[in-house]
Amino acid sequence: MTASVKSSPLGLAVLALLHHRPLHPYGIQQLLKQWGKEQVVNVGQRAGLYRTIERLQAGGLIAVRQTERDQQYPERTVYEVTEEGRAVTREWLEQMLAVPKAEFPVFPAALSNMLLLSPDEATPVLERRAARLAAERTALERQSAEAPTGLPRITLIENEYRLAVLHAEERWLHGVLSDLRDGSLTWSPEMLAAFQEASGSGAGSGAGSAAT
Repeated sequence: MTASVKSSPLGLAVLALLHHRPLHPYGIQQLLKQWGKEQVVNVGQRAGLYRTIERLQAGGLIAVRQTERDQQYPERTVYEVTEEGRAVTREWLEQMLAVPKAEFPVFPAALSNMLLLSPDEATPVLERRAARLAAERTALERQSAEAPTGLPRITLIENEYRLAVLHAEERWLHGVLSDLRDGSLTWSPEMLAAFQEASGSGAGSGAGSAAT
């Protein structure tokens, strides 16, 4: 039955929380936010969380524990992880930790088409990204600094990773910006068209289409 349940970051997060105790969907969403997990899983839309819960239940990974009724709140369904769910949680976790996945993030896709802009147009756009990266890094560093004394390192290990990635991207981005400013990284429609002509219609087709 579990073969039909596709792994996902949000699905793993839900299963992990239910390892601690049974929860209703609102409680799951609130805990994810309280523990700062909204930085690594998308819990902004409650509809997405409910769809994930439905998939996990249909696959036999979680089950209804009870239904809570309170005059102050709507009826709430409380879920618990099943034994099958515990086994699948470990499978998903080990797979996600061990195997890099081609995730097709937005930024590399945009970089691959940056030649549609001129160097002068691309520079301020990338400067805006650099400023946002610096702000995000500062916020993460502050969060780590404000963590309670003695907090186990493992509880914030994802922040360590995100900070390492941010530092690496900032260094790379500042290098690209430096090359744009001094002209060592440059391009033009004429340059791209000449490359297409020199390399033939195959290899330069992308550059040629951008240059026309």
